Amino acid sequence: MARVRGFEIAKGWEDQGIIIPKRSTTHAAGYDIAAAEDTVVPAFRPGIKPTLIATGLKAYFPPDECLLLINRSSSPKKGLVMANGIGLIDADYYNNSDNDGHFQVIFYNCGTEDYTIKKGDRIAQVVFQKFLKTDDDQDTHNERLSGIGSTN
Repeated sequence: MARVRGFEIAKGWEDQGIIIPKRSTTHAAGYDIAAAEDTVVPAFRPGIKPTLIATGLKAYFPPDECLLLINRSSSPKKGLVMANGIGLIDADYYNNSDNDGHFQVIFYNCGTEDYTIKKGDRIAQVVFQKFLKTDDDQDTHNERLSGIGSTN
């Protein structure tokens, strides 16, 4: 059977006990993503930068799909909000030369105390999503050459 979409362990994370995402219920749209390592997310103060949380994962899927990286509903209760609101991962992010397609979650902590995310904690969810193009779409034929933020 041909592979269509799924998750793999990103290079450098092999043998690190990375959890392959699963859906929690029969009708769940999202696959739960777990933290790959313990990470402290400092309480917000002016000038603080968001904290990247490693997942140790990469995802493959068809070129007419994207992967939406979404905050879990329980995260804001802990003070955690995704700095970019929602993450969008393109099909050509998989196996890119910069980071092998390793996707991460970027958080601010709106709480008053630092928050420790433990390895294995569910921190986000991802949904595979088809997308549409406009009638006058003009493919640039540009190739992705690197990882996070590489298309500016």
